[in-house]
Amino acid sequence: MTATPASPDLKARHRTMWGLGNYARVADELIPELGQVLVEACEIGPGDRVLDIAAGTGNAAIPAALAGADVTASDLTPELLEIGQSRADAGAGSITWHVADAEALPFDDAAFDVAMSCVGIMFAPFHEKAAAELVRVVRPGGRIGLVSWTPEGFIGQMFATMKPFMAPPPEGAQPPPRWGDETHVRGLLGDAVTDVRAEKRTVAIDSFATGAEFRDFFKACYGPTIVAYRGIADDASRTGELDAALAELGDRYLSGGTMDWEYLLLTAVRS
Repeated sequence: MTATPASPDLKARHRTMWGLGNYARVADELIPELGQVLVEACEIGPGDRVLDIAAGTGNAAIPAALAGADVTASDLTPELLEIGQSRADAGAGSITWHVADAEALPFDDAAFDVAMSCVGIMFAPFHEKAAAELVRVVRPGGRIGLVSWTPEGFIGQMFATMKPFMAPPPEGAQPPPRWGDETHVRGLLGDAVTDVRAEKRTVAIDSFATGAEFRDFFKACYGPTIVAYRGIADDASRTGELDAALAELGDRYLSGGTMDWEYLLLTAVRS
């Protein structure tokens, strides 16, 4: 598939979407350990030049810096980087923060020893472009590491649930959870990498007693969910349908007060 160039308007909408709500709460309260998982899988240590793509509030960038790496954290949404930078300024090591598009990174070829993304790059709409940039900035022999929600896991199913209530994506865009499909990612990276290792894991979420609690948290904090509701705000019937569907999804995945959210951990070496 040939990617369609993203319009400035599309990028502006994505930037705005991720600035809505309070993504820092999602990262801090629900999935804080995923950044450390990725740093360990990439074997990041002192002296490594690391790029965190779609870094958000620094969930992976900060533990990488604490491991001694020289980290560049990039994201399309400056509001998220500002939160991360405020934390790093409190003693989280050496991090440089850059507003940057994952599909057009402003960094030289082979500039980094490691390029990683923790549930971030998967939301760039044109996967081939993002993957090409991911491998371009890594030196030969350098490492690539990704944590991505799987299509069949909870977050993948949440996006599938919201899809009928959202505006159609632009031509050529692909669903974010496809980055959680090992076959898809291997195809994106192709022969630009070797030593691909992939493993499905889960993160246990014990923050919600009911599916309705999950729904209300995401309605308040998670940009894509907020956008879905804004698009149907004038239709009480559709809003009620989405309310019910998300609550049912949450209840279906809750067991003993815990949800298991599946993700794909994938690492590779740049050829």
